[in-house]
Amino acid sequence: MRGRPSWDQFDDLAGMPNRDAAAQLWSRTDLKPADVDVAEIYDGFSFLTLSWLEALGFCKVGEGGSFIEGGTRIARDGELPLNTHGGQLSAGRLHGYGFLHEAVVQLRGEGGDRQVPGSPEVAVAAAGGGPTNGCLLLTR
Repeated sequence: MRGRPSWDQFDDLAGMPNRDAAAQLWSRTDLKPADVDVAEIYDGFSFLTLSWLEALGFCKVGEGGSFIEGGTRIARDGELPLNTHGGQLSAGRLHGYGFLHEAVVQLRGEGGDRQVPGSPEVAVAAAGGGPTNGCLLLTR
């Protein structure tokens, strides 16, 4: 983790430590952001989801807002289905475990009415905001 481990002392609040977690994730695989079929990303605050989208390389830094604008790109049948379980407001606040669970549910094809079409094969689950962050790449 680069920088200081405190909200009020981050060198770049927009990036936080998720930039390092995402860089580490992509350094350990041949997969790229374009290979991801579904994303389950921590939304303790809406801003954190935007920051994760940018850190994971789904869009450039500063373009998270325009990436999700209108909602079609992140819809269940969109380019990058996002938080298919409805996020923490719908699924409960489990500090990341719900996102990991939903990624597995989607990869298994067990999402019922919220299942992403097309048999997703690659999912990313990311959790955290502030000084602690983590992300996993899951494949079927």
